[in-house]
This record gives sequence, C-alpha cells and structure tokens, in this order.
Amino acid sequence: MSDKKTKGLWASILGMKCPRCRLGDLFETPTFSFQKSFEMPSRCPHCRQKYVLEPGFYYGAMFISYILSGWFCLGLIGLFMLVLGWSVWTSFGVLLIICAILFVWFFRISRSLYIHIWVKYNPKYSKINEGDSPKDS
Repeated sequence: MSDKKTKGLWASILGMKCPRCRLGDLFETPTFSFQKSFEMPSRCPHCRQKYVLEPGFYYGAMFISYILSGWFCLGLIGLFMLVLGWSVWTSFGVLLIICAILFVWFFRISRSLYIHIWVKYNPKYSKINEGDSPKDS
C-alpha cells in the first residue's frame, strides 16, 4: 500500500493533482518553471487515468480561465485604484506585469479545475502501489 496521504478536493485542484487518485501530478514541471509550461503527461503516473478524455477536452477550461482571470483583474484594479488611490495607468501597468507572471498559473489551475469536474475521485486508486497499474483505465 502507498504511504502517501490522499489530498482533499480543493487541495487536489490547487495542487494540480490527478482527480481520480489525487496523488499523480497533472503537469510535468512545477508551475513557475516556465519550461514545458503547457505540457501534460497523457496519463497519471500513479493510477494511469487518461488526462485528455477526448479531442478538444480542455476547450471548456478556457472559459474557466477567462472567468478566473477576469474577476482577478477586476479585484486587483479595484484594490489599486479605490483602496490604494493609484492612477489608471499605474494600476493597469502593474496589472499587466502581474498577469504576465500568473498566466501559466491561470492556465494550469483552469485545466485542473476542469478535469476535476469531469473525473471523480475513487479511493481505491489512491491505494495502488507505484508499480501497479489498475485494470480499468
């Protein structure tokens, strides 16, 4: 049996883990490495869950990314202009820099949230040893 502790739903989404076993990584590299930022393995290294369920599967993640980044930008501009009293140009300049840095994070968190909507957690897969592969992938 695996000695790893299974994460909760939000820890799995924010940690960008496999939705079925919550142990395998969704992405090959850490978020802020900026090398292979958009590449995902085809399957979970732990439970062998397919990460691309059908062609164009992550098209819906684009809408999640749009919503998250939109509300983030509105909140940040509101903070800069209304609370801190910054000018429009300063606020948007800082916002552009922050969004350029967080672009990959928004992309990845949107994909993580989207696959967690469609693939449900199954506790039996979180107990599989690293070398084993389940029969029904």
